[in-house]
Amino acid sequence: MGKTKIDHYFQEIQQRNENLFVPYIVAGDGGLETLNDRIQFLEESGAAAIELGIPFSDPVADGPTIQEASIRALEHGTSLRKVLDTIEPKKEHRHVPIVLMTYINPIFAYGVEQFAADCKRVGVDGIIVPDIPMEEEELIAPSLAANDIAYIRLAALTSTEDRLKKIAAQSEGFLYAVSVTGTTGERANHDARVSDYLQTLKKFSNVPVLAGFGVANAIQAKELSSHGDGVIVGSKIVQLFHEEKATEVRTLIQESLPKKQRLTN
Repeated sequence: MGKTKIDHYFQEIQQRNENLFVPYIVAGDGGLETLNDRIQFLEESGAAAIELGIPFSDPVADGPTIQEASIRALEHGTSLRKVLDTIEPKKEHRHVPIVLMTYINPIFAYGVEQFAADCKRVGVDGIIVPDIPMEEEELIAPSLAANDIAYIRLAALTSTEDRLKKIAAQSEGFLYAVSVTGTTGERANHDARVSDYLQTLKKFSNVPVLAGFGVANAIQAKELSSHGDGVIVGSKIVQLFHEEKATEVRTLIQESLPKKQRLTN
């Protein structure tokens, strides 16, 4: 497939020698009526892309904070279809790429081809599906490619170098480097192997390498970015929004970025 919106947007940021910061939020946590406002807030705060988690009843990759947010969102009646319907009206007003993180069951229930077509229609730029291994990605990858949507692969810290090389070679948009073993959630520190792992992925990948899982503060974000191209931060941001601490979300994003990218207002 050709270059996606993610490719172009990230390239512009990297040409300014700036890190990529991708915040993750659970769509519908706090009600779907807040979703577009949060997307706009994150864009204005300096996000390179925004990852929207689709709440699911069995989120195997997610830690307690995101699981609890998913339960709250489901209690608000959030569904994959409703999320797409909610973000569509603001499609023309968004500049930052939108990436959906969902599991394969909701996609199957929706219908793979219809899902991909609807994602394109509402302005989704990339998809992450954490419970599809590389060997089974043909279940969804062709439909996404046909709609110019980046299929974003995940790389595991425990994978062999040969497997990492294969995943990196197929990656689109960005390569999601899982920087912990286990589920999402804040960590006090990261494994000493992470720096070598990120540098290995950088060597193999033709797209930016972003470290995710376990990033709790700006110090960790900058440290991980020094070995890759940026970070994805989820649990911390989900918790701050739940506690109605939007100002702290903005501070976290801006303190994780180079000084020249910070907003002045």
